[in-house]
Amino acid sequence: MPIPIVNSIASWFLKKRFHQIELFLKYPNEVQNELLLNLLDMAKDTQIGKEHEFSTIKNYRTFAERIPIKNYDGWQDVVERSMKGENNLFWPTPIKWFAKSSGTTRAKSKFIPVSEESLEDCHYAASKDLLCMYLNNNEESQLFTGKSLRLGGSKQLYKENDTVFGDLSAILIDNMPFWAEFSSTPSNRVSLMNDWEHKMQAIVNETMNENVTSLAGVPSWMLVLLNNVLETTGKQNLHDVWPNLEVYFHGGVSFTPYKDQYKKILPKKDFKYYEIYNASEGFFAIQDQNDSNELLLMLDYGIFYEFIPMNIYGTVNEKAIPLGEVTLNQNYALIITTNAGLWRYKIGDTIKFTSLSPYRIKVTGRTKHFINVFGEELIIENAEEALKKVCKRTKAEIVEYTAAPIFMEGKEKGGHEWLIEFKTAPKDIHYFNELFDNALKALNSDYEAKRYNNITLNKPKINIARQNLFYDWLKQNNKLGGQHKVPRLSNTRDYMDDLLKLN
Repeated sequence: MPIPIVNSIASWFLKKRFHQIELFLKYPNEVQNELLLNLLDMAKDTQIGKEHEFSTIKNYRTFAERIPIKNYDGWQDVVERSMKGENNLFWPTPIKWFAKSSGTTRAKSKFIPVSEESLEDCHYAASKDLLCMYLNNNEESQLFTGKSLRLGGSKQLYKENDTVFGDLSAILIDNMPFWAEFSSTPSNRVSLMNDWEHKMQAIVNETMNENVTSLAGVPSWMLVLLNNVLETTGKQNLHDVWPNLEVYFHGGVSFTPYKDQYKKILPKKDFKYYEIYNASEGFFAIQDQNDSNELLLMLDYGIFYEFIPMNIYGTVNEKAIPLGEVTLNQNYALIITTNAGLWRYKIGDTIKFTSLSPYRIKVTGRTKHFINVFGEELIIENAEEALKKVCKRTKAEIVEYTAAPIFMEGKEKGGHEWLIEFKTAPKDIHYFNELFDNALKALNSDYEAKRYNNITLNKPKINIARQNLFYDWLKQNNKLGGQHKVPRLSNTRDYMDDLLKLN
């Protein structure tokens, strides 16, 4: 079948889905409430369903009263039993796959259950919806005339007790439907290679002569790959390598620190960027408009959403609210109930709503990745925005960064220590620091109050990291590639002290 015909058929099929999306756009709370009752009905005969009498729960209020909110540590024991082959514990259909991700206080790694329902109705459905929205907004797209260069994790799958575990991306690639494999590059063999550094060059070799029309992957690692492509081919920009390249689908970390670097290697003014919000636990939101930094919350993927306002998160007053009670521009911790059997699960991310009709969000950080040692409540969103403004003023470019508190000692006031690896360093780091401090004050009133006359916080301390410091640290900790990322902000000095030793 000629490629233009494939393009037309795919576009027609994907656009049909848009009419279903319109249903939850029009009736969001009704769709979510019906979804919750369906999940409860499906799992009523599981161990957790019987313990909490799911069969008698008829509304959200009873659901919230009966079932406690837990993080992974609260689920670990039952997940381990499921991995050993026990069925019907928290979801009625057998769980064959577990997505491995970074650990918690009790475990080196988390193993997130992935059911057949979540694989098909969430992860794969979202991939199709992402294309649907992009095509709906860009009717002249020639996306399907070429291939998507996907950059996933670097770990193979492991089998034990008839269950399979590994990176979510490896699970998705291993179960990929034919239509996705047909339109993707590199091959599954290369995508699942273990050695990240060998894999990088293998991807370059396999893809540089393909007709690549889209990119998909985490911004930090994709940038490493794309720079390798330019180095290998000797080209000035990626359009010289792939003339039909039109869009980059990205997620996993904030795009803000990398945007200017991408614009240099992808200089076409009409090149598109589309953001997604997904995790091992599910696929949550998709950019549904061109040139937007807001994500549409997807309400019909088998995930029921709740939200804890961050001003009461972790306190005795902590309480979750449903979608219908959220307000604009308030930071919330995200709580999910899923079609893989996670019930009222703290995923660890924070979001805020930028629109309530439809429900659109921005990811603002992690419940653990912030600095609030002195009451300053500094979140990743503040840091990213301040760095973006200062880099623009000073013509600097950042590769990676992290920050940690400087704890008070005796009469010495506290502060924040920053470790920044620059691609292009500012001419005057002291001027950069002054601008950065002022930008943080302008963005965060709590930070400004603590900095007033140095009452609690001294001016930030900025260390310039040597080239490849963060890459070497990730390599040393066996965290190259995939979803692994440098912790941006921390309430402890664990990451900072390790990195400073290597600097």
